[in-house]
Amino acid sequence: MNRSDTQKGVTLTVERGLEVLRAFRAARASLSNAELVRRTRLPKATVSRLTTTLISIGYLRRVGGGRQFELSAGALSIGHAYLEANHVTRLVNPVMQKLADKLDLSVALAVPHHLDMLYVAWRAGVKIATLRLGVGSLLPMESTAVGRAYLYALPEEEREPLIAALLEAAGDDADKVRRNLDVAFADLQQSGVCMSVGEYQRNAYGIALPIVVGRSRTLMALNCGAVELEVDMAAIRRRVIPELKAAADTLTFILADVDCAA
Repeated sequence: MNRSDTQKGVTLTVERGLEVLRAFRAARASLSNAELVRRTRLPKATVSRLTTTLISIGYLRRVGGGRQFELSAGALSIGHAYLEANHVTRLVNPVMQKLADKLDLSVALAVPHHLDMLYVAWRAGVKIATLRLGVGSLLPMESTAVGRAYLYALPEEEREPLIAALLEAAGDDADKVRRNLDVAFADLQQSGVCMSVGEYQRNAYGIALPIVVGRSRTLMALNCGAVELEVDMAAIRRRVIPELKAAADTLTFILADVDCAA
């Protein structure tokens, strides 16, 4: 094997290792090898080899010595390093924290990652009850407000193939996914936002809108959410929508000269 082939092999291994780490989403902290195979679509032997390696270098650990894995300090340090180095995060955090404190909600800024949405910034009010979310959390694009807001703002030639992939992945739930997308798109067209209630987590809601930022005109989505036993959608919309839109305008302004694609 020549040097070029060796380098390609190393790159592929790193990419696959990152896919395994990205599979640890907010909805569940620990995963088995079988679940990692399903989420990454990598061969079982490859996943088994990668989890063994990631444990040895401190990026994963076994839960209670069993067959479940969770992220360890090594992997979490990557997120902390990102927070320290990323200029977009440093700029948006004060605005998002102000909104989170004012509305007592969690606030997130997200970009797409395959068929999911990746949180690149996240803040929460002191009293917020929510999922174990944060920077690096992955949420399903098709069943969350933040994902639907992103889809809506895409050019049609990009949106339709992505929706087709989401519907294929949904299997027997494809018709339901399509209906919910249509409802969200109609809401976005009329009000500028969309809302999901109890789809990603029981008693949790999200309300989101698309946002285009930076010199690169990068499409993202801004989301607010919380967990409430009784969700009054009308009251939430009256309280949240004006503040969410104002925050989106502020973020658009402060990121105007930033290269958000970097």
